[in-house]
Amino acid sequence: MKIIQLNLIISSIILIASLGCGSSPNKEKSTETVSLDENEGFISIFDGQSLEGWEGDSVYWRVENGILIGEITPETIVKNNTFLIWEGAEPDDFELKLEFRISENGNSGINYRSGRLTELPYALKGYQADIDGKNTYTGQNYEERKRTTLAYRGQKTEIQPQDPPGELRDNVERNAWKGLLVVEDLGDRDSLKNLIHAEDWNSMHLIIKENVLQHFVNGILMSEVVDKDPINSSSKGYLGVQVHVGPPMKVEFRDIYLKEY
Repeated sequence: MKIIQLNLIISSIILIASLGCGSSPNKEKSTETVSLDENEGFISIFDGQSLEGWEGDSVYWRVENGILIGEITPETIVKNNTFLIWEGAEPDDFELKLEFRISENGNSGINYRSGRLTELPYALKGYQADIDGKNTYTGQNYEERKRTTLAYRGQKTEIQPQDPPGELRDNVERNAWKGLLVVEDLGDRDSLKNLIHAEDWNSMHLIIKENVLQHFVNGILMSEVVDKDPINSSSKGYLGVQVHVGPPMKVEFRDIYLKEY
């Protein structure tokens, strides 16, 4: 009996030791599993305190409580769309993340890969992620002062070259580019609208790579453009936020982060 008990004790010690040794590899393995940070590589391009690094008309743009504000008052009605333009670079392929809030009568947008106008101050022409207070257009791709609507909310489109050649505006009909070819339905336009918070904070995420332009609002793909127009497309340019011609309004932006490729 004593021999059997001794054997049982020895077996128990061996079992405990083996379990202890087995825990170390598992622990080591877990430390090797690194979760990817979805914000890795992004840099802040708005300091939350000033307009440093941005160029625009201080009549319409200011910073309060960490928020970038664009506002039209009854005393400061704007005659032309005016932008606050980032001075850091002219991004080509990039991702942009920010949060926005806009008043009911507001009209705004985020321009990218855009050119500057010489005849007007603080004016841009180019791709725009549209934002409006009634969320009629928020999330669509509208090309400011160029080909107009390239994709309505809920559309994935391919943009065909102008045919026949001529004046740019000759290929625009009902404020949309005639070469807009819908290749995929991303969702019902009104159903997608219900995912956007009226007069409250929303997130905007732009993924712009080569000729593919994706606009996400609150994590949902609202529009996608594949620009196959070699003459009118743009591969790089200025980044800016807009105050649009119209009645008194306010648009707010915060937590603006950029990742360039």
